Amino acid sequence: MTKIDLKENERIDDLQREGLKIIQDTNGFCFGMDAVLLSNYCDIKKNSTVVDLGTGTGIIPLLVWAKYKVKKIYGIEIQKEVAEMAKRSVKMNDLEKDIEIINMDLKEAPERLGVNKIDVVTTNPPYMLKDSGIINPEDKKAISRHEIKCTIDDIIRISSRLLKHNGRLFMVHRPHRIVDIFCSLRKYKIEPKSIRFVHPRADSKPNMVLIKGIKAAKPELKFNKPLYVYNDNNTYTDEIFDIYGMEKGENHESR
Repeated sequence: MTKIDLKENERIDDLQREGLKIIQDTNGFCFGMDAVLLSNYCDIKKNSTVVDLGTGTGIIPLLVWAKYKVKKIYGIEIQKEVAEMAKRSVKMNDLEKDIEIINMDLKEAPERLGVNKIDVVTTNPPYMLKDSGIINPEDKKAISRHEIKCTIDDIIRISSRLLKHNGRLFMVHRPHRIVDIFCSLRKYKIEPKSIRFVHPRADSKPNMVLIKGIKAAKPELKFNKPLYVYNDNNTYTDEIFDIYGMEKGENHESR
């Protein structure tokens, strides 16, 4: 572990995997459960090359490396300050040979990384439409949450250009955007192959959806069993404890 100097309002969090840690900005946009669930939902072969579009703090590359020990991961992030923080997290964990954070617009990724070269694309993109509410277009949280710098269509179009034939796309999003997502997937020749809804509780509507698509695959969509986060007594379900690698009864702050 390389020692890293922290900036004002930064902290180091333990990811409880392979001794990995991550730098977070307490005033900025910290990672949440969606990134953890997405990395767990992925199905990635060991020698794969992976691109994470809109990597933010670099949480998904770190979790994917810990779980799958892939060949190489590129994290693409348009916000310079956020990308710089992700780079310091990679350096702190001595993973600079395995994970490369690139500060650029994801629309430039095929030119930089090549067309039809990537095995897997992961993405936890902005969930909200650009015109949903009053937003500051330069605010870090707004850019992470609203489609200011990219849209669902951008994400899927670029994923299709990056992916090899039969390459895989893994995405986490909100259920109310699922029609937009599926329309774009078909438009860019990525076939939705499996889907899993995430519910806060068994009696509540889903608030997240996990999607797997395969480029140039035959049509057939499988529905995975629902994932429930909390029991009736507000404790995590057994599956959430397993995903986080926690002992039952251990508290975990969802960031």
